[in-house]
Amino acid sequence: MPTTYVLPQDKKILRSVWKKNGNKEPWIIKPPASARGIGIKVVHKWCQIPDSSPVIVQKYISNPFLINDTKFDLRLYVLITSINPLRIYLYDNGLVRFASVKYSTELSTLADRYMHLTNYSINKLSSKYKQNEDAHACQGHKWTLKTLWNYLDKELKVDVKNLWQRLIDLIIKTVISGERSITQLSSANLGSRYNSYELFGIDVLFDTDLKPWLLEVNISPSLHSASPLDLAVKAPMVHDLMNIVGFQIPCSKKFTEEQLSKDLNYSNKYLCYDSRLYTRSLSIAEKNKQQNFLRKSRQKYLKNILEDLTPDDVRHLIQYEDELTQLGSFQKIFPTSTSHEYLQYLDGPRYYNFLFDAWETKYQNHREEGKYLF
Repeated sequence: MPTTYVLPQDKKILRSVWKKNGNKEPWIIKPPASARGIGIKVVHKWCQIPDSSPVIVQKYISNPFLINDTKFDLRLYVLITSINPLRIYLYDNGLVRFASVKYSTELSTLADRYMHLTNYSINKLSSKYKQNEDAHACQGHKWTLKTLWNYLDKELKVDVKNLWQRLIDLIIKTVISGERSITQLSSANLGSRYNSYELFGIDVLFDTDLKPWLLEVNISPSLHSASPLDLAVKAPMVHDLMNIVGFQIPCSKKFTEEQLSKDLNYSNKYLCYDSRLYTRSLSIAEKNKQQNFLRKSRQKYLKNILEDLTPDDVRHLIQYEDELTQLGSFQKIFPTSTSHEYLQYLDGPRYYNFLFDAWETKYQNHREEGKYLF
């Protein structure tokens, strides 16, 4: 991630850095709680920094990887269905947004938003912007991610698989960076594991070495489809997303067997609700098991944590396995048999992450065998 300062609280620190470099390096300013590129600008003079307004000031990546001499970024779609345990899915397609003016490193060009910003909402207003209606074509100022991979592979001989893995690494670390606060808020406010998920739009830029840089993470990314290209990416993505998260119908009322037997249709209406599925309370035995395994090394919990599954363990694992039957074009990137390498970056040990690590390690290649434990 580029060096970033949150103003006004980091203004003194930024000022000291600025004095060392003078007005020779560009910075990008982003206002909070905004969208569609509103308020974003690239600057190189201290007088252009707001005095007291809350903004993000970020080191501008001035050596972007170019295609047709033009800057571009990626919009990746990332679905998180659970924060504890952590479950992350990455859609296999996305959008590639190009600037509409050829790139220049001259400081005199920094005010040209059509050159230095890649937001579609900005560049569609440019007289040089070219629409691309074909999801498979390398033309215009918006491509699909799959089209980009094909271009990089065939035209530039880039190792696209390696590039994809680097993006996965970036995404996992990005999510982990906010895992602590999200876990705390989720624990305090969610009544069920089934009533919360989030689709994020993660924007990434490649530099000249094809190193991926995180630009920003968008909540509620636009699902508006302004062209057949947009529709080709977003429509199947939303379809798969809804299948993964499922549609649960919790009910706060209790019905006696006599009430349900009076009307067969009535019983069918509430057939999918079972209060045991939604409970988050733990028995004393379950609490003791969780506390016990939090103190164990990976070698020890891999050996023993699956030996005596509790009802709570089973509920988590069933929900997870249900999700995996509906992935469509989403790829599971966490948990996997190798994702335990990222657990060291978490704020502290999480029992459910240990449970899922053990599950993936043992049953990744023969999931049906694992399901017999249920």
